[in-house]
Amino acid sequence: MKDWIKAGEIAAEAREYGKKWIKPRRSHRVATEKIEAKILELGGELAFPTQISANNIAAHYNSLINTDYNFHEGDVIKLDVGVHINGAIGDTAITIDLGDNSKLIKASKNALNASLDIATPGTTLNDIGRVIEEEINGLGFKPVKNLGGHGLDRWQIHTAPSVPNFANGDNTKLTKGQIIAIEPFASNGEGMIYESKSSEIYQIINNQKKVRLESGREIFKFISKKYKTLPFAKRQLIKDFNQLKLSMGLLSLKKEGILHEFGILSEKRKNSLVSQSEHTVIIGEKITTKL
Repeated sequence: MKDWIKAGEIAAEAREYGKKWIKPRRSHRVATEKIEAKILELGGELAFPTQISANNIAAHYNSLINTDYNFHEGDVIKLDVGVHINGAIGDTAITIDLGDNSKLIKASKNALNASLDIATPGTTLNDIGRVIEEEINGLGFKPVKNLGGHGLDRWQIHTAPSVPNFANGDNTKLTKGQIIAIEPFASNGEGMIYESKSSEIYQIINNQKKVRLESGREIFKFISKKYKTLPFAKRQLIKDFNQLKLSMGLLSLKKEGILHEFGILSEKRKNSLVSQSEHTVIIGEKITTKL
């Protein structure tokens, strides 16, 4: 259990550290690199690439290889941080308001706090979803219904159960010692997301197939050893492989069904804003990512 607690503590410290790098006119890439360097400095490893998502993008925006941008006045920025210690994961998120959107941010934060208050052995997933939905609706926003929290296991960032952000009728009960991430998203849009363009984040989903392309075999050997079944970003490999070889190898592994590539998750209403709050919880014992 100590690995889970340590991973959560490092994730929380990196999350709070990251807030100071997310300001208007600051670089997205620099913020990402600073946060990830902090995780390593504190003795952790990345459970997934740091995600910093702006405005109507709810999640999965990773610092891309050939694209950077500066944060702007008025932005609503979600910072999602994952840390692992020997595969045990701490997953946490916070929303930083660079404008005048405190009520929207309060909605997801209140929803998280209310759900944590009842996240004890015997509580149902429907109960968690119900309080999240009530808190977000109460402030005039919508919970994002097709995003939610999830279970955690060693070397696995998304496992059962799926933790809903609305009352979905799931009467599965939480059990003592179960490890989950509770993750409310609040929106002033439709409360639904869709998968848009590539995030340049990948994950091994099949390690039994034979890799045909030589560049794919080399990359697969590298990522299998370094990341195992955890997500990784294309940019994390650029120091080890030239860009052409990397692009060809990743494309080959994706086409062969060995890698899954995540899409950027955006609200269906383009001009909407989304906030997010998240903690990792060992049910009946500890919120590992709470300072």
